[in-house]
Amino acid sequence: MDCYECRACGYVYEPAKGDNRSRVTAGTAFEELPLNWRCPVCSAPKKQFSNIGPIGSPSGFKENLDYGLGVNRLTPAQKNILIFGTLALGFLFFLSLYGLR
Repeated sequence: MDCYECRACGYVYEPAKGDNRSRVTAGTAFEELPLNWRCPVCSAPKKQFSNIGPIGSPSGFKENLDYGLGVNRLTPAQKNILIFGTLALGFLFFLSLYGLR
């Protein structure tokens, strides 16, 4: 099921988790939420939410996913690991230069 993000505060409604504050059970689709349901963080109305697709899906436009040596198909979490892992490896290489004489 698709997740929806509040454009006012960035809260993400995940249907798999539901909303404990408003007593919305897990598995409730966004379309099935009551009309008077509001964002639990900033109280924005339901119309302030935009569809961001399923959690863990690649970010970006679908027609651009085949470009970029396969990097565009990575999920946001995989991209973070790639970026920060490369930074950490570069930092370790930099520190290893102190061992040279």
